[in-house]
Amino acid sequence: QVQLVESGGGLVQAGGSLRLSCAASGRPFSSYGVGWFRQAPGKEREFVAAISRSGGGTYYADSVKGRFTISRDNAKNTVYLQMNSLKPEDTAVYHCAACPLYASLQRNDYDYWGQGTQVTVSS
Repeated sequence: QVQLVESGGGLVQAGGSLRLSCAASGRPFSSYGVGWFRQAPGKEREFVAAISRSGGGTYYADSVKGRFTISRDNAKNTVYLQMNSLKPEDTAVYHCAACPLYASLQRNDYDYWGQGTQVTVSS
């Protein structure tokens, strides 16, 4: 098993930046693809970005492409989500998740989830 803890959320003005972190413990983190998902009030949890086990493959939702960057440091068991040019519609609880062996855009492929960190973007 792997345990995930997100951090780095907060309140920011539109156009600002935040960097989220997802720290893992338990089994070797390099065995997992990792994704970020977000859930706004009254909406379903949606895919944001994902990264392969080695970090060589990255994937983004169209809504964040060019603004968000996912990266990982397996030596530190941490995955990051750098969020720039934030918009009010980015407001949500952001969750990281781990998928054995590969990165997926489908939330049902992920076995392990963190509790989430709140991101609020004011206009």
